[in-house]
Amino acid sequence: MGHLKRYLVEREIPGIGGMSIIELCGAARASNQAVEQIGRAIQWQHSYVAGDRTFCIYLAEGEDVIHAHAELSGFPVTSITEIPQIIDPTTANN
Repeated sequence: MGHLKRYLVEREIPGIGGMSIIELCGAARASNQAVEQIGRAIQWQHSYVAGDRTFCIYLAEGEDVIHAHAELSGFPVTSITEIPQIIDPTTANN
């Protein structure tokens, strides 16, 4: 297994913001199944649902793995941004 990098994956999915929890559970299952098929090269951490978009945080070996996940899960990729650093309120204490 290679080094995993953190990515923000934006997906434009019309109507996702209005989906019920049952529909969102189905979407999560589809993502989990794709992750399972790919293996240790990708990990889904969580997603934010806002309007007609999701903003998903993944750990992955590279963008090609994220595109493979998109193909397997059926969820489009609008953009991928690598996240090399994270800061939060505790960063000020360093």
